[in-house]
Amino acid sequence: MESTACPVITVVGGGLAGSEAAWQAAGRGVRVALYEMRPHRMTPAHVSDRLAELVCSNSLGSDLPDRAGGLLKAELRWLGSLVLACADEARVPAGGALAVDRERFAAEVTRRIEAHPRIQVLREEVAAIPAGPAVIATGPLTSDVLAQAIARLAGQEHLYFYDALAPIVAADSIDTSVAFRASRYGKGDADYVNCPMTEEEYVRFVEALVAAERFPLHGFEREEACSQEQARSPEQGRFFEGCLPVEVLAARGREALAFGPLRPVGLADPRTGKRPYAVVQLRQDNLAGTLYNIVGFQTNLRQREQERVFRLIPGLAQAEFVRYGQMHRNTFINAPQLLEPTMGFRGRPALFFAGQITGVEGYVGSVGSGWVAGVNAARLAWEQEALILPGTTMLGALCHYVSHADPAAFQPMKANFGLLPPLERPVRDKRKRYAAYVARALADLEAYLANPEPGH
Repeated sequence: MESTACPVITVVGGGLAGSEAAWQAAGRGVRVALYEMRPHRMTPAHVSDRLAELVCSNSLGSDLPDRAGGLLKAELRWLGSLVLACADEARVPAGGALAVDRERFAAEVTRRIEAHPRIQVLREEVAAIPAGPAVIATGPLTSDVLAQAIARLAGQEHLYFYDALAPIVAADSIDTSVAFRASRYGKGDADYVNCPMTEEEYVRFVEALVAAERFPLHGFEREEACSQEQARSPEQGRFFEGCLPVEVLAARGREALAFGPLRPVGLADPRTGKRPYAVVQLRQDNLAGTLYNIVGFQTNLRQREQERVFRLIPGLAQAEFVRYGQMHRNTFINAPQLLEPTMGFRGRPALFFAGQITGVEGYVGSVGSGWVAGVNAARLAWEQEALILPGTTMLGALCHYVSHADPAAFQPMKANFGLLPPLERPVRDKRKRYAAYVARALADLEAYLANPEPGH
């Protein structure tokens, strides 16, 4: 650590956003006290004490240059993101997506953070809002005591939604005489394992899935309401549409899965040469290729039911479940009422929030908000004005969304081109329009970094 004359900020939470915030702040000359309660106190979803542990999918989404997620990653690489650098080092085959060996990834983030001379990692639970300059990045699994402190600060109750984890199976337990490797339409490498279903197999699977026993969701009036936009309870509970449990999606109708995560388009069963009625895809989960997660199969089924039902999938009859799916509570604040696009808390300039607790959805969105919060916390510690990235960039647009959306209808949001302002000259072709968005965003980011304008 450097002399006490150097400004000090507190970062609460060692997830993706907190790790990024701590790294960016320390890189700008301030000392950082990074608090992470694990392993002193574990969450319902984490299994280790490593920083930046991924608890859901091992995929950080599309890395294609003409996709919204790919643009956000390009911006963060340009901005010197720690998390993106570690993800690139730990990547595993996933077609056009950036997927990682989750253990190697978390280990590398932890190693770099702990080795930084201006970052001190403190394994303690934080029960109150820090008094000085701080970043709150406790994520969707914020502890009850800190959540209560945040609620008191905000003067309002939190909103909750429930997220689900997909199961992981051992690769050598997949029956490769049935399952086959391929990518849709033969594009790219054959990175996915595909389990083809006939109509009869599909119907039997859906019926078993819908009837299977689930863990109870305390506080909800009716689970069927989870398929609606919002399921209210005394906690104002919500399922976020992008993470619906597979059994909830299946309950919407017999063909819901066939037109959703089990859609068979672009694939042919090598045994028949024909397109299957439905296909369950598995994606590599670690660098060694020994683990695969079942894509789109977030679930709240009891563990014994997961084994019984998911083994009805052709190719998974003898599947060894390395991790079962589960549900956990996610917490986010009503950011449009509380935050500036700097990620600063209104009325308390030295306090910042970052990560999924702000309503930015997904891994990379969390990383981006952590970058903004960490940079601006450091700038304010040095008595400089906070930065607001251009709204034409994907990261700037995300920060604008969570700080300017309608508070009455606020929902978490992932990176998408719909957040960006229209082009000066409209482009009808979608691919060309997306390419124009990307070109404008990167050009504006380059110009901004060459001559940043505080507060704009």
